[in-house]
Amino acid sequence: MKFSVAWLREWVDPPVDAQQLADQLTMAGLEVDAVEPVAEAFSGVVVGYVEAREAHPDADKLSLCTVDVGGEERLQIICGAPNVAQGQKVPVATIGGVLPGNFKIKRANLRGVESFGMICSALELGLADSSDGIMVLEGDAPVGQDFREYLKLEDATIEVDLTPDRGDCLSIAGIAREVGVLNRTLVDVIRSRPIKPAIEDRFDVELEAPEDCPVYCCRVVRGIDPRARSPLWLKERLRRSGLRPISAVVDITNYVMLELGQPMHAFDLARLEGGVRVRRATEGERLELLDGSEVTLRDDTLVIADHGRALAMAGVMGGEDSAVTDDTRDILFESAFFSPQSIIGKARSYGLHTDSSYRFERGVDPSLQQQALERATELLLEIAGGEAGPVVESLALEHLPSRATIRLRHERITRLLGLAIERDTVEEILTRLDMQVRPQDDGWLVLPPKCRFDITIEEDLIEEVGRIYGYSRIPASHGSISSAMRQRPERDFRLSAAKAALVDRDYHEAITYSFVSPELNQLITPQEKGVQLANPLSADMAVMRTSLWPGLLQALRYNTARQQARVRIFEAGLCFTGEPGALIQQPMIAAAITGSLNPEQWGVGDRRADFFDIKGDLEALLALTGDRGGFRFVAERQAALHPGQSAAVYRDGRRVGWVGMLHPEIENKLDLDAPVYLFELALDGGMLHGRLPSFEAVSKYPSTRRDIALVVGEDVSMNQVVECARRSGPEFLRDILLFDVYNGEKIEAGRKSLALGLIFQETEGNLSDEQVEEGVASILRALAQELKAQLRE
Repeated sequence: MKFSVAWLREWVDPPVDAQQLADQLTMAGLEVDAVEPVAEAFSGVVVGYVEAREAHPDADKLSLCTVDVGGEERLQIICGAPNVAQGQKVPVATIGGVLPGNFKIKRANLRGVESFGMICSALELGLADSSDGIMVLEGDAPVGQDFREYLKLEDATIEVDLTPDRGDCLSIAGIAREVGVLNRTLVDVIRSRPIKPAIEDRFDVELEAPEDCPVYCCRVVRGIDPRARSPLWLKERLRRSGLRPISAVVDITNYVMLELGQPMHAFDLARLEGGVRVRRATEGERLELLDGSEVTLRDDTLVIADHGRALAMAGVMGGEDSAVTDDTRDILFESAFFSPQSIIGKARSYGLHTDSSYRFERGVDPSLQQQALERATELLLEIAGGEAGPVVESLALEHLPSRATIRLRHERITRLLGLAIERDTVEEILTRLDMQVRPQDDGWLVLPPKCRFDITIEEDLIEEVGRIYGYSRIPASHGSISSAMRQRPERDFRLSAAKAALVDRDYHEAITYSFVSPELNQLITPQEKGVQLANPLSADMAVMRTSLWPGLLQALRYNTARQQARVRIFEAGLCFTGEPGALIQQPMIAAAITGSLNPEQWGVGDRRADFFDIKGDLEALLALTGDRGGFRFVAERQAALHPGQSAAVYRDGRRVGWVGMLHPEIENKLDLDAPVYLFELALDGGMLHGRLPSFEAVSKYPSTRRDIALVVGEDVSMNQVVECARRSGPEFLRDILLFDVYNGEKIEAGRKSLALGLIFQETEGNLSDEQVEEGVASILRALAQELKAQLRE
């Protein structure tokens, strides 16, 4: 919510400046994002009157203007804008003036004709992002007056980042109510007088979905001037609130929404058939919206229709077929209450986001519709003329939001806030917040206002009292609590140590959202459906992640797209599987790397990271358990990984993780320019518990090494060789080293040569050659039998 401080002061005028006001709002729970001036700094600009306009004698696209700026002499100014005309009031930058960007106005000579100033556009004054010509002012603008003073530009805007429960503050009226309570200042509520009908034209309304729309008001207005334009003061208030002026009718509906918080819509009456029907859409029904897009509606979507077709997506956006145009003379104003439950998530599900849906999702005051309709009618008759018919109101009282009286105990306030607040102060705060308060012996019975959907229990009322009273006035106190040191099992896997190990290996920790794109989640874990969010932040954050890889890949893609060719990131967090109601939260740790193995430097040559680099990083984590040998890497396929460079990590027969290269198809879909390598480990189930250290004396007897070269099939892994050798070898086989892999000349196709070093050592005495040879022979026999290994000649 962005608003002008000057506009707010018409409702409530506390003795504080804009920054103090912003601080007050933030401390009251309405966090302020920004406080900015409404216009950039400029000087020397006054209101001028174009007395005459002639064509430039030597340039077709330039005009020679005689301008009155309130002085004794008229100024000759050359202007290139196509819309400049005699009789206009315009902003004029005089010689010596300075425009935004430190652009100084000087006397100029254009094609042999002197110019003594500049007629300005809104763009040149920093009041708009684009402009088609000069800025034309109202006819009553006083000639010679300083332009900043005329437009009251010594003003500031405040942008408030409201939490979803404070929809009541999405208007000037709502902010004014808060400011009035905080400063104990009277709020001057601007109320419109009821407009007496000048015609009897009505438009019938049928509520076919009363539970979704229990209040619908409309009014016919005929004979408006289609050429009427919004006055400058209205357009300025819209601009300062972040909205672009469009046309008189649309500007009025936007203005009322900003002022009162009630979204409205206007239909071209001539394009409607029969009456209004508020109903659910028919499955597959199509609607062209105001933004030019066409949507296929679902049967859970509420629409405003006539007797022929859908006219608008209720609470979201109007349709193009019934929109007000430059030729419209008769309109139908709409002002309705749509239940938040019927609107929540609908706009996002269609890829839309509008100011109306933003408000209806959070809740609009269900008693505001007639007031907003009267205000919009008053403004329309004043700006564009016309004749208004009676207000048509359709109600379904049984479906209106119910308000329950809440019991508030005085002692409960003291207990929760930690200080005693006088009863009179509590009553004053609640009353100023438009609550109905009835004193009781132990407290009060409180009825919240209709606009406060967030107040339902006693603690909500206490929160209101606390924030208005001032959190800064609550004294700090240190509670006492008995605590006991909990002994942590030595075998526990320490996540902090794992993070430190990855940081030591030049990784950066990332923290990504638990919500990811359904498409990306399906790419990475097609076997997991993913839990759908009922109210996602956006379409690309609609499911709970089933892996940490989607978030890491998005972060990696973001960085590589910004010239960060070397990226090494990791994340520890929860992944979510199962179904709603039976959700499984699994702690995981994952990492992703791409680019060079080392930062660019003179001492080490450039080498791309590969599968074995990230496998080494993963092994460093597994080594923290003290049982590195207890983990096995087995070549297996995983949907997100390259089929030739992927492995599952097992411990005690259970899979605990994956490591490998990102599948090339996924790499292409994500527009990644270099191979990406990833790993992911599950942290639950005790599968990463460490092995307790135990003492083992170092043998005082020498070790013996025997090197052998084996020829095995290409599909035989080193893990299979080691496991077979350990099963069949003697107890004094201490280690098996792989020091060469070869497949070339003299090696059959489909086979490879592995060069192994077998380390033998006894703890009770020296080994004889016979013992060693017998051990080697038993290993070779087992390898030949189980893996069809042959000793290479």
